[in-house]
Amino acid sequence: MLVLTGEEVAALLDLDELIDALAPAMADLSGQRASVPDRVGAVVPEVDGRLMAMPGYVPSQSSLVTKLVSVFPHNAGTGVPTHQAVIVVFDPATGTPVALLDGTVITAVRTGACSALSVRLLAPPDASVLAILGTGVQARSHARAVPRVAQVREIRIAGRHWPRAEALAIDVQKELDVEVRAVGSYREAVDGADIVCAATHPTDPVVRREWLHPGVHVTSVGWAPDGREVDDATVADALVCVESRRMALAPVTAAGSVDLVEPLRRGVVAEEDIVELGELVAGTRAGRVSTDQITLYKSVGVAVQDATAATLVLAAAHRAGAGRELAL
Repeated sequence: MLVLTGEEVAALLDLDELIDALAPAMADLSGQRASVPDRVGAVVPEVDGRLMAMPGYVPSQSSLVTKLVSVFPHNAGTGVPTHQAVIVVFDPATGTPVALLDGTVITAVRTGACSALSVRLLAPPDASVLAILGTGVQARSHARAVPRVAQVREIRIAGRHWPRAEALAIDVQKELDVEVRAVGSYREAVDGADIVCAATHPTDPVVRREWLHPGVHVTSVGWAPDGREVDDATVADALVCVESRRMALAPVTAAGSVDLVEPLRRGVVAEEDIVELGELVAGTRAGRVSTDQITLYKSVGVAVQDATAATLVLAAAHRAGAGRELAL
């Protein structure tokens, strides 16, 4: 079995390649060619923590993996990530386990990459102003990924703590040849933005309809069992897109999206109006139909994303001779 550390995974995972590869993987999911059962999880109620298992098979990638991921939201703001994971890769022809990968890096990168895919599919073609809401791992991931698919010239970063927003802006500015600045509030970041990427640990919505510019594309990856990242009015007015209706609309106890489950229950949005990324890729559902239309991609994370990223990493590792072989 090949073992790859987080540092090795980060060096081997090509972001542009991943964004491209996620398109057929999401089409596999929507076309029911991928096998992705409902995730199962153990709850640690004392700290609102969860340990979840996410297996998946993606035929377009010849990829069979399972991820074990812990989600401990109270780690936010500490030195310990809120999401930590390992991924085991299996040979799809024999079922033999062939690799063990750090999954924390993959979780961070693939989430931002799939948001970038949604930007490619749904954002206005002239989108240039990007708002990042949040200052953690996913905020950084989105700041790196979205400019790969849009002609971003300005990035605004807002969070609950100004020093963290300022520090992230300085770091991102060093990496990207665009204007990056921290701003004092979520509203200031969102005002006039063409793309809004919310990556918070939500309590009250940080995306509010009255702040949104006509034609904006919103991505929302934040999750909490009792918090909202996007308000009802945005859900009601937007074309809503998800990875999987079944998973996004699952009970919150199964990591479904509070941002959609609650509006669905109250009739704010109808299930049949929600589209999947894979349907947009395949052309079986329409995406943006006007320049003023608001679009919303709400992510809950699915195993095909992990499977796609892990397969790309493993192929790159074999080419580079990276990792260590371990006999179990």
